[in-house]
Amino acid sequence: MSESLQTEPRAFLATCPKGLEELLADELRALGAEPIKTTVAGVHFQGDLAAAYRACLWSRLANRIVLCQVREEGIESPDSLRQAVTTVDWARHLRAGASLAVDFHGRSEQIRHTRFGAQTVKDGVVDALQTAGRPRPDVDLKDPDLRLYANLHRGRLTLGVDLSGESLHRRGYRRDVGHAPLKENLAAALLLRAGWQERLRAGEHLVDPLCGAGTLLIEAALMAADMAPNLSRVRFGFHGWAQHDEALWAELKREAEARSSIGRKRCRNRLFGFDQSPPALAAAKANAMRAGIPALVTFKGASLEQLQRPDELDEAARGLVIANPPYGERLGELPELVALYAELGEGVRRAFPGWRLAVFTGNPDLGHRIGLRADKQYSLKNGPLDAKLLLMNVTPAAGADSPVTAEGPVRSEGAQMFANRLEKNRKRLKKWLKQSGETCYRLYDADMPEYALAIDVYDDRVHVQEYAPPRSVNADQAQKRLFDALQVIPEVLGIDSSRVVIKRREKQSGKEQYRKQASTGERFQVREGRARLWVNLRDYLDTGLFLDHRPVRRMLAEMAPGTRFLNLFCYTAVATVQAALGTEEAGGASDSISVDLSNTYLEWARDNFALNGLDPARHRVVRDDCLRWLETARAQFDLIFLDPPTFSNSKKMDGTLDVQRDHGRLLALAMARLAPGGTLVFSNNQRRFQLDPGLAERYAVQEISAKTFDPDFQRRPDLHHCFLIRHREGA
Repeated sequence: MSESLQTEPRAFLATCPKGLEELLADELRALGAEPIKTTVAGVHFQGDLAAAYRACLWSRLANRIVLCQVREEGIESPDSLRQAVTTVDWARHLRAGASLAVDFHGRSEQIRHTRFGAQTVKDGVVDALQTAGRPRPDVDLKDPDLRLYANLHRGRLTLGVDLSGESLHRRGYRRDVGHAPLKENLAAALLLRAGWQERLRAGEHLVDPLCGAGTLLIEAALMAADMAPNLSRVRFGFHGWAQHDEALWAELKREAEARSSIGRKRCRNRLFGFDQSPPALAAAKANAMRAGIPALVTFKGASLEQLQRPDELDEAARGLVIANPPYGERLGELPELVALYAELGEGVRRAFPGWRLAVFTGNPDLGHRIGLRADKQYSLKNGPLDAKLLLMNVTPAAGADSPVTAEGPVRSEGAQMFANRLEKNRKRLKKWLKQSGETCYRLYDADMPEYALAIDVYDDRVHVQEYAPPRSVNADQAQKRLFDALQVIPEVLGIDSSRVVIKRREKQSGKEQYRKQASTGERFQVREGRARLWVNLRDYLDTGLFLDHRPVRRMLAEMAPGTRFLNLFCYTAVATVQAALGTEEAGGASDSISVDLSNTYLEWARDNFALNGLDPARHRVVRDDCLRWLETARAQFDLIFLDPPTFSNSKKMDGTLDVQRDHGRLLALAMARLAPGGTLVFSNNQRRFQLDPGLAERYAVQEISAKTFDPDFQRRPDLHHCFLIRHREGA
């Protein structure tokens, strides 16, 4: 290539993740380019070919470097797009016999699919080549000789030769990525925003206490060693470009290699990565080896609780602590994350007073749990997620803003009031729990309106249900109180935060149904009276054990000896287990049938039966609509438990079930299966339920709701309603 073509100023586009545009413009300027303007996720710049090559080699922030050939307005139709493409002399860019691919981004009213847009651009290139007497090129979408970049946004077309090839964020060192890794160019941007380059020059050090696969540390080490991030890349997009200047490229690469060799030898900054996951540390070490900087980074196994200043650093050493902790995209992850962010703050203050802390999080409310005040923050994108980089000084001594004191983590006034209420409730229930031997109970049920939670203890685990706040409640305040509670619960109960599970209970309406929450299959055994039972706190909104019905099940066990027992809407058939086990003195039901529509719950019921040694030949489960089953059943039962849902619109049912509307028909069908002298126990959780007055005229009805609440549920006397229903004598 002639010297004039080397030095000729050209128009380029550098693309990047959203939010990095200004940083990228500064970087391009430092590389000898002239930024013209920033656009969304990109910077237009001018420069010679050397500037473009340097950008491909040295840019820590860009995704692609595009040599622009078309920048045109008013492109809406396929014809106008194709015509714009044909204005370029593509024979100057594509060697004879070379393959081609087009990456198309954007849309218009008439071009609605990227594949169609790419095809139209390709057709325009073919037209131009054939006009120049060149044959049609082959298309190779995976590994083309030349890749074109096209972007159409609001009628504005940018089209050019992609000089980078594979996205520049893929440095090549990261084959072992660990869980949810940062992209390399985003990691570099976080370091730049956190002032790492200035700290490098000041001789400071860097620590990542949650290093995972090591991306932040490796990018920091590349900066510390003055290494071009894409120095080890074998092929760039320009290698298949007809105007590629190999001599110029070789010169720039030799310069980068020399700088790298000198930079690694001169680097005196120390970089440390900590993680408690052995696989993550193994991946980080392998990634650092491939990046060519294994000697610059020290990886150590440690949890946040074990975090301490490395022995290699003296007390006067200063630097940057940077972390990308998990964000908690799913509600169920929050209990552990609230504790993790608090531990991060505690660990950093303990080990690195006087340092600077940078935390990148998609949940700034969790960031507040660190206990340090951010004096700067930057909004960025992590893929599709909105995230923030929080920058804060690590204060060296406990003070008003400290997250910890000698007595433990500092609590807000509201959190302390909530903790006091939990302690009060524990004290109130202590005697009853000791006498009853119950290990599964409700500790708290929205006692304080600001903390609208139901908290249930299952042995050494805790199930938290957040009642969705009404629209009148500020969402940020509700979130803060939830985090307060999730901080306090493990502390008060003396358990690890990993044993706290949280769900949100929304008010259901219309055809909405509670859905499966997760698929962990994580279940464990608990005891209730004589029964052993399987519960699952994570996968479903409910756990397999309705705690408020404990007294009703106890009553059934006392009534059941020698009876034929029927359990309608049996759920996980805990009531059947209790009835079948009965009492130590009198035994249990002679046989039973448990009916439900859900295969999942019936399998759960069978597992509960097996766990308690119940004979499946005597204690059967039946999958059916309870109404339909009652209409065709002929057997009679001495004891029936009927506990329908408040509302159901299961697809397996012929219609819907509304307990207030339908209980009369349901009870009439059930009473037809009740043997003379038998008892039907009818229960439901419709808060405002009113029993049909006509039923009391037809049957002997006794409401016993007030007697069916143990001390842990006596605050909520409307939580369920319970009735004993029998045939009238002589009827």
